[in-house]
Amino acid sequence: MILTFVLAWVLFNSGSGLAASSEEFTSKPVAARIITAQDGVPPGAETLSAGLSLKLADGWKTYWRSPGEVGIPPKIDWAGSENVADVEMLWPAPERFTAFGIENFGYHEEVVFPLNITLEEPGKPVDLAGAVKLLVCSEVCVPQNFDLSLSLPLGTSIDSLSAGRISDFLARVPLEGDQTGITRAIASVDVDQTALTLEMESTTAFEAPDVFAELGEGTALGKPDIRLGDGGRRLWAQIPILTVLEEKYHDPVLTVTDGPGRALTLTPQLDPVPPKPPFNLEQLVPGLDQLAWIAIIAFLGGMILNIMPCVLPVLSIKLSSAIKAHGRDTGSVRRGFLVAAAGVMVFMWALAAILFVLQQFGFAVGWGLQFQNPIFLTLMFLVLAVFSANLFGLFEFRLPSGLQSRLAGAGGSSGYGADFATGFFGAVLATPCSAPFLGTAIAFALAGRGVDILIVFTALGLGLAAPYLLVAALPRLVTLLPKPGRWMIWLKLVLGLLLLGTSLWLAWVLVGVAGPQAAAAVIGSTFILMVILSSRPSPSLMRRASVLLFIALPLLSAAYLSRTAQPAQSIADSVINWVVFDRGDIARRVSRGEVVFLDVTADWCLTCKANKALVLERDPVLTALRGDRTVAMQADWTQPDERIARFLEANNRYGIPFNAVYGPGAPNGIVLSEILSSQEVLAALETARGSGVQSSTLSLGQ
Repeated sequence: MILTFVLAWVLFNSGSGLAASSEEFTSKPVAARIITAQDGVPPGAETLSAGLSLKLADGWKTYWRSPGEVGIPPKIDWAGSENVADVEMLWPAPERFTAFGIENFGYHEEVVFPLNITLEEPGKPVDLAGAVKLLVCSEVCVPQNFDLSLSLPLGTSIDSLSAGRISDFLARVPLEGDQTGITRAIASVDVDQTALTLEMESTTAFEAPDVFAELGEGTALGKPDIRLGDGGRRLWAQIPILTVLEEKYHDPVLTVTDGPGRALTLTPQLDPVPPKPPFNLEQLVPGLDQLAWIAIIAFLGGMILNIMPCVLPVLSIKLSSAIKAHGRDTGSVRRGFLVAAAGVMVFMWALAAILFVLQQFGFAVGWGLQFQNPIFLTLMFLVLAVFSANLFGLFEFRLPSGLQSRLAGAGGSSGYGADFATGFFGAVLATPCSAPFLGTAIAFALAGRGVDILIVFTALGLGLAAPYLLVAALPRLVTLLPKPGRWMIWLKLVLGLLLLGTSLWLAWVLVGVAGPQAAAAVIGSTFILMVILSSRPSPSLMRRASVLLFIALPLLSAAYLSRTAQPAQSIADSVINWVVFDRGDIARRVSRGEVVFLDVTADWCLTCKANKALVLERDPVLTALRGDRTVAMQADWTQPDERIARFLEANNRYGIPFNAVYGPGAPNGIVLSEILSSQEVLAALETARGSGVQSSTLSLGQ
């Protein structure tokens, strides 16, 4: 208010004198100077009106006091000044812009930060000396550190031009307190700190408002969903929270702008229950043609899964089923393979239902996430270990549940339970794999309605079950197999080795998910189970009790010994110099002119491992990732990680692998296909590098 009064006095008494200003600091992106409304200190004056004037080159921006995840607000150190007691720097309302895929708040073209200077000795000369730290960004960010100085002797001349510029930007400083016209304001942050929901009521109707939230340094926010009600007097908004630094977090402070003439800042009352929106947006329903096209894509993705190199265990189960169908009548073969296809479909429908329910409760969902669960991994390890041991002929034992005999008897004449189990477990083992078309279909499904999930997963299941359905349609294909003979013994051993390899892989994944202690307990108790099953028959009750005990013990070990800490050896032991994933670090590195190759991976993602072995860790890609100003960043999703889940969802992805390249030439990223090729990666790195970035680009600094 004092500064407003002084400016009004200055404008009212304006003359023809030229106001004092500092020498101008000039660089390619910015020109800066200190301007004042007076060219001297009037007699008895206790305060002076000044401003830090910035003129930004085309395409360059600087930041607000709360800049977003990666920006730095302007700072001025006045320690070298004389006859200055205090300098209050005011912040005009910001505008929103997106840099590197992240919402940031700041200014472009021109901004004047009004300065309210309080004098130690009223009416005495003043020497202003400001050490300015400023960050300006375009395709890269360049810190600007410079000094501005200005001496003001005694005098009364003023300049209406400088005073007018200061006054214009002073009018853009948000109102506070009773001046805001807000009669009620509440805000709610959910427990997981993923969304800020707010509501406020105003005496003056809003027209086209924007909302800027401050939650502490380093917070990254998404674009707000803003809705108006009660004739524009009620404003409701929900803002996604992408990243939070707990040590810097504070209760929300809200700044609302509504065109160039209205801006206000307030601290809302916190409420654990988020306010309801004034109306619900109608969900955009895809047309039948789009649904049909996505269903075709999902079907193709499911079919391709059958021939992916990462599904050898699935192939072994299917081949075992085909061999054991040899010699059966046509009707029995058809029914058996239809039942196997039904096993695939039941798993897909069950997975779709589980994902839909989890989605409704706000959990992160995605393709293959069950492999983050140690109990699921243990169960799969146990089943496959028993199945592989049976194929090696270590025992012929009927488990109390009949599970082992059903698996080993796939294709037999004692019913179709084995065929169903074959299809079901084959579908389960296919889920850590990804394939072309699969990511598009899964993203469409999990971003849509329940019916979209059902259609996509049904089409995906039909594609995965296509081999079973083909044999069911043409059962005479079974007769093309060689007649039973000694070759089946060798094939049985090969299939046993494949499943044993899969079991060992699951145990390795379990180490990353649950920890070495849990994995050792699971492996040890499973080995004892094998010994019991392979030993001479003992009294039935004791044998059954022992078997049941050592089936339950691995599951209990996984549940109680699992840990939450993520091991770091996967990065440390790699031939690529990976850095740990940090969403904000991507933008900071790109702003310094670096290229970032991001790899979202997991121990259980077999397609990720194939990409790494066949493309990333081989030349010429390996040399490119080790190149100058190229950074390889890895996000390990072996264990659940909310940061990675949010990042993937922000990129409309719900499964891995996810690879993207960021750089000055592609600040919002180039998303690569699920199955990488050397040509694709090298082309993306070259495009992201751009052509106008100089190696002398300065560091951001903090």
